[in-house]
Amino acid sequence: MLLEALLDQIQALLADIAYAAKARLLDRLEQRQVEAVIPPKSNQKQPWEFDRDKYRWRHLIENLFAKWKPYRGIATRYDKRASAFLGGIHWIAAVIWLN
Repeated sequence: MLLEALLDQIQALLADIAYAAKARLLDRLEQRQVEAVIPPKSNQKQPWEFDRDKYRWRHLIENLFAKWKPYRGIATRYDKRASAFLGGIHWIAAVIWLN
């Protein structure tokens, strides 16, 4: 599973409320000592604490993907090779930076 491979490499996971499934995700993160930066749902019986400053970083990541949307080939990752995909990301970054 992709998540299991990533849990060994990360220190914190930033996600929105939709990922607040305790049994499926939060317990696994706690076992691996990965910080869960996920807000609880508003109707949660026992809400948990989360780092609000780190949660704001998620907005920056969403903005990045929003800027990639007009470049459909990169947003949907049509390139088969990692080098071509990385080249496309560099090209898009240059275009966005020049605008």
